[in-house]
Amino acid sequence: MTQASRPQPPAPSRIVIATRESRLALWQAEHVKTRLEAVWPGCRVELLGMTTRGDQILDRSLSKVGGKGLFVKELEAALADGRADIAVHSMKDVPAQMPEGFALVATLARETPFDAFVSNRYESLADMPPGAVVGTSSLRREAQLHARHPYLGVLPLRGNLDTRLRKLDEGHYDAIILAAAGLRRLGLGERIRGVIPAEDSLPAAGQGALGIEARADRPEIGAWLAPLIDPATTACVAAERALTEALQGGCDVPIGAFCEPAPDGRLAMRAFVATPDGTEIVRSAGEAAAAEAVALGQRLAAELLAQGAGRILAALRNA
Repeated sequence: MTQASRPQPPAPSRIVIATRESRLALWQAEHVKTRLEAVWPGCRVELLGMTTRGDQILDRSLSKVGGKGLFVKELEAALADGRADIAVHSMKDVPAQMPEGFALVATLARETPFDAFVSNRYESLADMPPGAVVGTSSLRREAQLHARHPYLGVLPLRGNLDTRLRKLDEGHYDAIILAAAGLRRLGLGERIRGVIPAEDSLPAAGQGALGIEARADRPEIGAWLAPLIDPATTACVAAERALTEALQGGCDVPIGAFCEPAPDGRLAMRAFVATPDGTEIVRSAGEAAAAEAVALGQRLAAELLAQGAGRILAALRNA
């Protein structure tokens, strides 16, 4: 029986979306809800709001308390016990290796993947004087800041998007670095003084993309979500995640991975691994056909390892 002749699952009558309760997470879930209601007009789509451990632990960096997986575990528990059918994630928050029994069933079109410079005092990182303080929650951003602007101070910044902006406005930092996508999605684009190009701040794997997770034993959900899939974003994010999986990377190590469609229809990808202080950075870059996205990410990971990335990563994990 061919794929086309296989019986399709019936249209859904109800879909429950598990989501974190931050304003950005709720926007993302509402966005998926709207898309699903347009595709399946007879379906009732509901949100199940949840608070995760990643939202609760705000006095320590994520790298010290279990990584970004803390943002998805409670949502996966809701999928496992049937309280929800799907979970919506920022793809940069999803560990590269999915837990057994779960699968990514859709990757939506990407917003801008780049980092944003946000400040009430300065126009850009280059305008900041020695000793000025930049806030970031990301070791990836921290390493690149130290490498390009070693005269600046870098301090940790936790909390949801509104909390981070409030801390900036209260004067705890001279500037902060955030994902541009989140600011734009919440209508806060005016807070962006400048979008930082990939040459200065290479994004994290999956940054700017939304992914939808479901239980692996529910193939009907993949059919329901298929109209939401963006093939170009899916290929690029697959390459980025293949690299981080091959390096066994997470938020506890400074890894950048950014893939984008090239003018000829192929994929072009750049990646790096660094020490947190930015004193040592190894880089790789390459191209491949979209069908070879995973192989591209794996190849660049192998090149990084050949340049000494394994030693850097081992030292960080043993610190």
